[in-house]
Amino acid sequence: MTDDRRHPGAPDPRRRPVPPHRPPRGEPPPVLRRPPGHRPPPVWPPNPPTPPPPPPGPGLRPRPNPVPPRSPVPPRRPTPPPPPRTPQAARPPKPPQAARPKPPRRRRHWGALLLALLLVCVVGLTGAVVWLDTGLQRTTALLDYPGRPPAGKGTTWLLVGSDSRSHLTPEQQARLATGGDLGAGRTDTILLVHLPALGSATPPTLVSIPRDSYVTIPGHGEDKINAATVYGGAPLLVQTVEQATGLRVDHYAEVGFDGFADLVDAVGGVDMCLPAPVDDPLAGIALPAGCQRLDGRNALGYVRSRATPRADLDRMTNQRAFVTALLHRAAAPAVLANPLRWIPMARAAGRSLTVDDHDHLWDLARLGWALRGGTTTLTVPIGAFTGSAVGSVVLWDEPAATRLFDALRGDTPVPEDVRRAGTT
Repeated sequence: MTDDRRHPGAPDPRRRPVPPHRPPRGEPPPVLRRPPGHRPPPVWPPNPPTPPPPPPGPGLRPRPNPVPPRSPVPPRRPTPPPPPRTPQAARPPKPPQAARPKPPRRRRHWGALLLALLLVCVVGLTGAVVWLDTGLQRTTALLDYPGRPPAGKGTTWLLVGSDSRSHLTPEQQARLATGGDLGAGRTDTILLVHLPALGSATPPTLVSIPRDSYVTIPGHGEDKINAATVYGGAPLLVQTVEQATGLRVDHYAEVGFDGFADLVDAVGGVDMCLPAPVDDPLAGIALPAGCQRLDGRNALGYVRSRATPRADLDRMTNQRAFVTALLHRAAAPAVLANPLRWIPMARAAGRSLTVDDHDHLWDLARLGWALRGGTTTLTVPIGAFTGSAVGSVVLWDEPAATRLFDALRGDTPVPEDVRRAGTT
């Protein structure tokens, strides 16, 4: 039987010896880093399992395995104290920060968009008006001369309708029933329009001057007033009217047969209420009594017709009524707010109207706007119809005519007796 007793301190052959290079206690063993997913290769052949230790013999008790002596742990070096901090100036405490206001919600600037849209419309409209204004035909009608009447209160227009056919083709003459060309045209219609000054209570006044009025034409003696156009054109006609009435003319506009019809068609026709039927083959119309809308052709025949009981007197009345209705129609919101109406109207006005060099499209617009309300309409009071060396002429009632023109010059209402005299 083998003696299992060993000398104290002798190594146990059944235990594996501790390698001498074991790291001292307190220091972590080296870490072997392996890539992720590393698996050690299998050992082949595999090591057999370690057999259990044999049981102790009878009468002997197992001795504990002797633990080899450990190496002494070297003492740790003391950590040096940190260097003293340099004293710094005390920083002032930070002021408390105010709470940041919550950013306002983003608003849509509808006002700015509308303002920009309005600005574009205004600029476009202004450009269109200026462009159309350049299309107006112009002439030098208002001239200064010695003895010209001084400017009065308010504004005075001279509206002239010419009977010249020189610009009409044979087809247009047949369509408008104007007849053939009669040579140099004379003024078929002469209207004085007085617009009151700003703030005046006087209504606008339309005064018809009979084309056969027997007056003095500067440089040509006495003749019918419409002969002034033949002698000296628009400047002489204006001077003749100013000398005969004592009124200073501020604006001048002239329209021919073709331009008149085009202007009426451009605004879509004019509504008129006829007290009696008008049947005039010479003017090419057959209009029933009552309210109706006249197109350009029928309107031209209506203002030219003398097929009425009072002939020229009724014609002047019809002319005043139609011109007022035409200007009222041209200034109506239904026309001005519709580009399909006012653009053709402005273009037709540019082709058909002849104005003074200093007149513009906005002057015509103001004229139409001023006549949209109540107006006073009459003819220069007539004293007599008589004959002369130049044919049948009309003599004015000088006292009544003088009172009429004095009222217009002073921007006062026309006296009632003068108004009655001018409407009979």
